[in-house]
Amino acid sequence: MLYLASKSPRRAELLARLGLDFGVLDLDIPEHRQPNEPAEEYVRRVAREKAGAGLLTVMSVPQALVLGADTEVILDDEVFGKPRDAADAAAMLRRLSGRTHQAVTAVSLVNASREAQAVSVSEVSFAELGEDEIAAYVATGQADGKAGAYGIQGAAERFVRHLSGSYSGVMGLPLFETSRLLKSFGVQ
Repeated sequence: MLYLASKSPRRAELLARLGLDFGVLDLDIPEHRQPNEPAEEYVRRVAREKAGAGLLTVMSVPQALVLGADTEVILDDEVFGKPRDAADAAAMLRRLSGRTHQAVTAVSLVNASREAQAVSVSEVSFAELGEDEIAAYVATGQADGKAGAYGIQGAAERFVRHLSGSYSGVMGLPLFETSRLLKSFGVQ
């Protein structure tokens, strides 16, 4: 049985696109970067911790397989997680305006005897954003709960001048990498 260790409706929607049956585990895993921890390693660690915590909750299920993922926006080695409030969201968008950042998603897959991980790194270039655009976007509520204060699949899509990488990875679950990981565990 496959489980998704994530509260993200976007991740569940993306995983469903692979045509698989899966359960969803609602976990609260702290997401705090350690001092001097490289940004990409932080994303990898959080994905591993989510998958591992998920596996602990379903150990009684024979053949349980748990997928954990984490997505963060990184600019100049600074990790832009989920905004605390509207002011924080606006500040993040101001910093991303006119710049190219990385959207990094790590995917971890674990069962009782094995663990594997894949990472998708996408380069996302934003157009210059005016204060009115930022305020209007933040007012939609679409920045809430999203790394970097934006969801590429929503109204913020118009901010993206160029994307090099995985659109689904920027959304929160890179389907190419996830599909490959699942196949390596015998899931077709």
